[in-house]
Amino acid sequence: MKANFQISPNQRLTVIVLVVGMILLIPMVAMQFTDEVNWNTFDFIVAGILLLGTGLAVEFVLRTIRSTQKRLLLCGFILFVLFLIWAELAVGIFGSPFAGS
Repeated sequence: MKANFQISPNQRLTVIVLVVGMILLIPMVAMQFTDEVNWNTFDFIVAGILLLGTGLAVEFVLRTIRSTQKRLLLCGFILFVLFLIWAELAVGIFGSPFAGS
């Protein structure tokens, strides 16, 4: 017996927003218990934009691309770009003025 579980595009958008919110709660909660995490409002805004933009870009790929191989490649590329930008903002791996280096 095969289960036919489908999630609608609107439900995926809701899940994306909820996941972004939950990810942003991690540093917010950590700031209550340690001085090692020191984010300000701008940090939360930038992280939210990056995460939401990534989620929406992946959603766009899932809605428009039919080939599974192309979907995987494009989603992998989107995540790779997210990780590069996140690493640059976090520690300045490229030493660009973008990261404040």
